[in-house]
Amino acid sequence: MSGLQRICVFCGSRPGNRPAYRALAEQLGGLLAERGIELVYGGGRVGLMGVVADAVLAAGGTAVGVIPRVMLDWEVGHEGLTRLEIVESMHARKARMAELADGFIALPGGLGTFEELFEILTWAQLGFHAKPVGLLDATGYYAPLVQMLERGVEEGFMKPENRGLLLTEDNPCSLLRAMGQYHPPAVAQRIRDERQL
Repeated sequence: MSGLQRICVFCGSRPGNRPAYRALAEQLGGLLAERGIELVYGGGRVGLMGVVADAVLAAGGTAVGVIPRVMLDWEVGHEGLTRLEIVESMHARKARMAELADGFIALPGGLGTFEELFEILTWAQLGFHAKPVGLLDATGYYAPLVQMLERGVEEGFMKPENRGLLLTEDNPCSLLRAMGQYHPPAVAQRIRDERQL
């Protein structure tokens, strides 16, 4: 696990309707702290974002938030973090979180979580980074999304190795183990003119 000193967690700014979502965020936060892995996340105090950060802090860990100034003005920023970085835009937030992190984990969330997950996967596909990306899905929330990725491979819109960029596990220990053993695929020419094949 030596290569994973900081993990960026993408998750909802809402708690979801099931207690299992909160429990999963708390479990992940506690495990990160226990293993000495710093949390990097979007800096919010609300929803699962706040839950995972509070769990890290309660277990004696380090939590680093990155939040756009406008969201701080909305009073959703977490004031009890180890460090809260304020940036000027959502784009700057994502870039900074990616810069800080050695890997990425998505918990349940909505549009923002989907967008963050797919952008970081796209960056991996393009070879912009070689960091592990994990989906923590103990509840089956992401089952339709995983099925859609498989459909993308079946229909010829994705290569199997690109589907393999997303590690999927149903518990935090297994996911951290898989991320620690991750070996990125070699970056090849990603897009070619089909007429030349």
